[in-house]
Amino acid sequence: MLLALTLLTGGALLTLVLGVAGGDPVAVLPLGVAFALLATLGFRWVLARGQRWWSAAHVLVGLVLASVVFALAPGVGGTLFLVVLVSECVLLLPLPVTVVVIAMVPMVHTGMPLVDGLREGLGTLVAVVFAAVVTELLRREQAMRRELTAAQEQVERLAAAQERNRLARDIHDGLGHSLTVIGMQLQAARALVESGSGDVDEVLAKAQHQSREALAEVRRSIGTLREPRETPPLATALQDLAAESSAAGVPTRLTVEGDERPLSAAAREALFRTAQEGLTNVRKHAGASRAEVVLDYAAGAVRVEVRDDGRGALAGGSGGDGVGLLGLRERAEELGGTLSLGPGADGGCALRVEVPA
Repeated sequence: MLLALTLLTGGALLTLVLGVAGGDPVAVLPLGVAFALLATLGFRWVLARGQRWWSAAHVLVGLVLASVVFALAPGVGGTLFLVVLVSECVLLLPLPVTVVVIAMVPMVHTGMPLVDGLREGLGTLVAVVFAAVVTELLRREQAMRRELTAAQEQVERLAAAQERNRLARDIHDGLGHSLTVIGMQLQAARALVESGSGDVDEVLAKAQHQSREALAEVRRSIGTLREPRETPPLATALQDLAAESSAAGVPTRLTVEGDERPLSAAAREALFRTAQEGLTNVRKHAGASRAEVVLDYAAGAVRVEVRDDGRGALAGGSGGDGVGLLGLRERAEELGGTLSLGPGADGGCALRVEVPA
């Protein structure tokens, strides 16, 4: 818009020069040049400061200069100066001030015969009103573009933050779980070495297998944005978790209630991660002798619950480190579901998540 106003001002000055070329340009040209400098350099200076009184002074001086130029050399050049002035007024001052300036513009025809003055004044008024409307529309369009750009940047930042949170949850729930199992298996192997009894190779083989699973989990998290991956049915994945937990020293069984039905990838992930985090916390904190994973296909929802007979969450036993539970709660809430952690029906702790299905 600034470039357009600069070009319009230059065109007005050139028109003024050509209009007075056959007469006496001594009086009018310096005023025309002064207005052109004011409308270009002066306008940019005032616009950069954004102070209302500087803007008002700019418009007032410009109105005086344009009026004098028009009085000395009535014609297209002087009219274009008035158009430039009104456009800058729209950009600098409130609408009521612009209306007052527009109302004053036809007064430059004062002194002409009545009919000629009315005709010329009406033509000038239409020209400056049109310029004001076009300038306001352009100003609003530029403002909308800036707002749209800001909104797009905000959306990109939110998307990036959500993706970071998702990756953080995947790393904690997946890799953290695997490393916990590996640590417990190595601890068991060390105990067997110290006691001189048991099959140490079997325990170390399980730890090695779990390390490969952890590496696969890292690769899955890195590649999840590139292409979708095939996943086993939820019941099968939970059965593998139960077997893994049993092998790590806490006998765990899976109970499936209701008829199995398809789930969205997000719902399956939330339910699986809840069971995974729950069993990890059981092994790390609960001091339990057994655990159970319940998969319940209820009407309108699917629930996963991890129960144990350990010390209980309220005793500080299986509450986890907080980060995992926060990630699970975020997963559930994103799906419109709920997450709860509390005492189990038969003691111990129960971690429950329920999502619509």
